[in-house]
Amino acid sequence: MQERTLVLVKPDGVKRRLVGEVLRRFEAKGLKLVGLKMLSLSKEEAEKHYSVHKERPFFRDLVNYITSSPIIAMILEGNNALSVVRNICGSTDGSKAAPGTIRGDFSISIEKNIIHASDSQESYNHEFPIFFKNSELLSFEYGDEVLF
Repeated sequence: MQERTLVLVKPDGVKRRLVGEVLRRFEAKGLKLVGLKMLSLSKEEAEKHYSVHKERPFFRDLVNYITSSPIIAMILEGNNALSVVRNICGSTDGSKAAPGTIRGDFSISIEKNIIHASDSQESYNHEFPIFFKNSELLSFEYGDEVLF
């Protein structure tokens, strides 16, 4: 089933120059990049993004961290994109993530874990409009997509 998902390379991933590596892994898997931008989130945008954690004690730390430096936002499209991307990312806690995953290879904590990816269609529907307008997504064909 064709799906779209939001992926964010968080401040630690940007500062460590891992953006290209992260994107390479998704493209190598056969996912299509249909939207990409670098931005600095406002406090309000960050609070909206993390609103599901509003009552948690770590909410303020999440907001402060994601607004501390530029991030990369991307929309990926592909067959079962939500679950495929989550598997490539690895467990949220980098110290427990499997080797070969983004977090397993580049993170050793839950706080600075390189990447965010929508965990469900509902999450994507909530997160997408915070980062993108529909007009910013491109629809196109690579020409070799039948291979994936």
